[in-house]
Amino acid sequence: MLYSKTAYIVYAGAFLATAVALNVIFTGNGVWFNVGEFLNETSPYMWALLGTSLVVGLSVVGAAWGIFITGSSIIGGAVRTPRIRTKNLISVIFCEVVAIYGLIMAIVFSSKLQAGQPEGRFHADSYYAGFALFWAGLTVGLSNLFCGVAVGITGSTCALADAADGQLFVKVLIIEIFGSIIGLFDFEGARLQVNITNYSS
Repeated sequence: MLYSKTAYIVYAGAFLATAVALNVIFTGNGVWFNVGEFLNETSPYMWALLGTSLVVGLSVVGAAWGIFITGSSIIGGAVRTPRIRTKNLISVIFCEVVAIYGLIMAIVFSSKLQAGQPEGRFHADSYYAGFALFWAGLTVGLSNLFCGVAVGITGSTCALADAADGQLFVKVLIIEIFGSIIGLFDFEGARLQVNITNYSS
């Protein structure tokens, strides 16, 4: 892994980026790395819309990944034990709920957007709202991505355990419910974060 072709490409890229950064800093052109100016010149609405798209995109990817993991185990287990097909579909529903969390948060985020100023600097409240919506969208999206994978793996285990012993279904399903609640916790945390945001003119 450390000596593979991909690793050498990563090493060369890191070395090149370090060389360029040191050259810029030591030749007096360090202002090219002015992060504050970049954040001031970037529209806060871009950050808000990026956060909204991240929350939907990552949540849907997490739900799809979980459904892929669960569905393949349900189909594989149902070959030998056909009785598990119907009641294990609840695992697919739990994965789909993760995508619904993302869609609800996108609706909440879009309700926070207001018409912006056509020219000039934005108000500090607008910057705060844009950055808050971006980071809330990123955290909820990543949380739902991992939540969807966790629910998918647990649903897969639930299907295989149910195929082996029908009494294990409810026990593993409780664990799956707790895995699904993780997405709800971050959903509520982001909702509290964006409730105090507003765009000022």
